[in-house]
Amino acid sequence: MTTPFPFVSGQVLTAAQLNDIQNLPISDKTASYTLIAGDETKRTIMNNASATTITVNNSIFTVGDVIQVANKGAGACTITAGAGVTINTSGSLALAQYGGGYLLALSASTFTFFNLGGGGVSYGTATGGTSSSITVGGLNYTLLTFTSDSNLVVSKAGVFDVLLVGGGGGAGFCETNFGGGGGGGGGAVTSPTNFITLSLSAATFAIDVGAGGATGAATPNHGFNGSESKIGSILSIAGGGGGGTSNNGINKSTQNGGSGGGSGTSESTAQGIATNPLYGNNGGVGQSDSSSTYGAGGGGGAAAVGGNAVTTTGGSGGNGLDISGFISGATYYAGAGGAGGGSGAGGAAGNGGVAGKSSGTGNAGVNYGAGGGGSRNAAGGAGAAGVVYVRFKV
Repeated sequence: MTTPFPFVSGQVLTAAQLNDIQNLPISDKTASYTLIAGDETKRTIMNNASATTITVNNSIFTVGDVIQVANKGAGACTITAGAGVTINTSGSLALAQYGGGYLLALSASTFTFFNLGGGGVSYGTATGGTSSSITVGGLNYTLLTFTSDSNLVVSKAGVFDVLLVGGGGGAGFCETNFGGGGGGGGGAVTSPTNFITLSLSAATFAIDVGAGGATGAATPNHGFNGSESKIGSILSIAGGGGGGTSNNGINKSTQNGGSGGGSGTSESTAQGIATNPLYGNNGGVGQSDSSSTYGAGGGGGAAAVGGNAVTTTGGSGGNGLDISGFISGATYYAGAGGAGGGSGAGGAAGNGGVAGKSSGTGNAGVNYGAGGGGSRNAAGGAGAAGVVYVRFKV
């Protein structure tokens, strides 16, 4: 028999029910599913011939809750962290047919997944890019780093952990005596902790590394978006939005992107918007006045919004996201927004980004996916190219 979970106050249980206390109801699913309160009292089992996900959202479960999951379908089922959730495991979050395990809630937002095997998908092997050996959490991996377009050649099918950074956006061009150009938005960055795991067959996959966006042309123009980074047709991440230009600009609108570009001064439009807030942030807003001397907004970064201009000082660039936990190395901020230009002073650089300027050509982005910095009376800086990382356990 099945124990009638959850119990309610005053309920009387029979001896048979108490003797069968561990017999939980089965909750069959045939499509990707998001866990809900009460699933800790069931066994959630996926059954689909195609790939599916079981998503764990924040503030659904409490400390000590155990959620059992399994997969009986032919398609791989991947345990996926929702926004603000961390799922740690020493195995794989991807379950092949007849694989299973359980999630243990350490807090409302942190879980450990215990993969009990029995069909858990194993890591594959591949070549391409620049190969290095790393250790993360005591486990050994091969890390493939792609800084230019190339091919990922999978020789053994399996799962692979991936992290993508889109190209940074270019800063806006600032016409002489018209305030400042907006900073370029940082390229979108997939999470280094709740990283994406792909199940790949033995085949060759094109890797496209997003180029950095150019600054606005000599005729005052907004900066141009960075290009997206991609793994074949399976996964892509957006490039950063271009920064807006100043008062008399042509095509001066700030651009949306992985993170939005900062707006220019005076008659410019609102800040650029992050197209997916999971991977980027909005740009900052430029000041506006009749003398056109005020500062421009900073570009949004993967970890923080771009700063708003304060009178004649440009807005700071949004912070990049530290990806060292994925690549096992020193702290490294990717996807930072460029700071805005200003007649008094350029905005401050965010983590991994570049500062704005009050004169001369703006600073170009340096770190992966960094947006260019804005300036005054000159072109802004160009955005930096993104990167694609692929790793597998050895």
